[in-house]
Amino acid sequence: MTLASFHAAHVSSKLTLTLPVAEQYATIYSKEALAFIEALADRFMPERDQLLATRKERQKAVDAGGSLDFRPETAHIRESAWSVAPIPAALQDRRVEITGPAEPKMIINALNSGAKVFMVDFEDSLSPTWEKVVEGQGALYDAVRHQLRYNSPEGKSYTLNNDIATLIVRPRGWHLPEKHVIYDGKPLAGALLDFGLFFFHNAHYQAERGTGPFFYLPKLEYYEEAAFWAKIFAFSEEYVGLPKGTIKATILIETISAVFQMHEILWHLKDYAVGLNCGRWDYIFSFVKKFNKHSEFMLPDRAQVTMTTHFLQSYAQLLIQTCHERGAFAMGGMAPQIPIKGDDAANQAALDKVRADKLREVTFGHDGTWVAHPGLIPTAMAVFNEHMPTPNQVDKARPAVHVTAEDLLRVPQGTITEAGLRNNVNVCIQYMASWMAGNGCVPIFNLMEDAATAEISRTQLWQWVHHEGALEDGRVIDVLLLKRVIAEELKAIEAQVGSDVYATGLYIPAAQMLEQQTLNAEYVEFLTLPAYERLK
Repeated sequence: MTLASFHAAHVSSKLTLTLPVAEQYATIYSKEALAFIEALADRFMPERDQLLATRKERQKAVDAGGSLDFRPETAHIRESAWSVAPIPAALQDRRVEITGPAEPKMIINALNSGAKVFMVDFEDSLSPTWEKVVEGQGALYDAVRHQLRYNSPEGKSYTLNNDIATLIVRPRGWHLPEKHVIYDGKPLAGALLDFGLFFFHNAHYQAERGTGPFFYLPKLEYYEEAAFWAKIFAFSEEYVGLPKGTIKATILIETISAVFQMHEILWHLKDYAVGLNCGRWDYIFSFVKKFNKHSEFMLPDRAQVTMTTHFLQSYAQLLIQTCHERGAFAMGGMAPQIPIKGDDAANQAALDKVRADKLREVTFGHDGTWVAHPGLIPTAMAVFNEHMPTPNQVDKARPAVHVTAEDLLRVPQGTITEAGLRNNVNVCIQYMASWMAGNGCVPIFNLMEDAATAEISRTQLWQWVHHEGALEDGRVIDVLLLKRVIAEELKAIEAQVGSDVYATGLYIPAAQMLEQQTLNAEYVEFLTLPAYERLK
């Protein structure tokens, strides 16, 4: 079968692929699989669109001076006794999880890494080119069956070990489209493609072995979106003939609105939910984004907004209390550090930061944590092994924790420095250039940056310039200053990466996009939406 004929064979009256699929992935994009995707779209695309519209309406209320609080109409859910369904054996010990994009080499290395869980990502750490979206599903099909292999351009071969991490899949957030799959004249929701293809091909195989299907759900803003996922799960299980509750999901609490509705989110997903995760980088981004019209919510340098600040500490404590009250796991956040080669002192300092962060998490009561690099697993594992000898600590309730709306919305004190301003600009340009070139997981200044951390940097720049943020020395961050810093950081990046890499990279378009987004009078909700237009 040729690529062209394979492409044409998968066009229905409602569903169209705008680019061909490589013949080696014909099984993944079979007529049966795409019929399931179309069934999901028929049933759920209208409601997905309505949920996105509801987000915009609720944002308008905040823009107009409204705030956030615990919802009175759902007090009965928060105040009554109930718990989530039993958690399967494969997810009982999640003390260290590693995350990374759905790319073959990464999948093999992460599954072999020694972590308990690998969250394979179609979202923040993947630049969703059509090639990568197609390749990622094919690689996961093989990984689930323990037959994934990868040969690097340098001639090195990668295969899976006998003992590998438990696999959890994170589909894209509801806001992200898949422009190469057109449903009824519009781009399909990326989440339906990511979830649908993986579930259709792998759910029965994993269920028979007790290894899945397991998912991470990103960027939920309100409990209605959790109820929406519950309907998708129930429909999908019935479609393929699996018992209700076979799917298990961990929900990322990475928006400021969701933290007020954690009980409700778990309740609506109680047949499926196994825990909540502190998605702290997106959470900081969401905090600024939600209150972007209000100068009193201006944050200091990103480096000063740590988990020891009151609003983030309150968020973590409330998440742990909520999860353990409901029999669910409370997962900690990402350590973005990466090993630093050739500088023992700097490397030790990075590991010390990881150790302190993980010690805080395990002593707070988290049941596991995230790392971005395999080199951090021994450090994180040692801390959790010492302080959590049991598979988890879900039985440790935190009844004394009392977190209010004021706690969750308290703006941390700090300063805006020129170094912080320049770091935000530099990281944004480098990350956006890499993302538009097809790489969504980028080491910059010895930290692993993904879309979430780039979003914090970009959003802070918008906030500072539109609310006349002032540097420590009194200079106001105005349009002229920001433009000058962008131009200067472009030159600094050229010196960093070398003239050859700079000449072939997308640094200038990235800088232009950053300037446009930060100076635009209206805040751009996600940097990846305009950047996605450039992807193939």
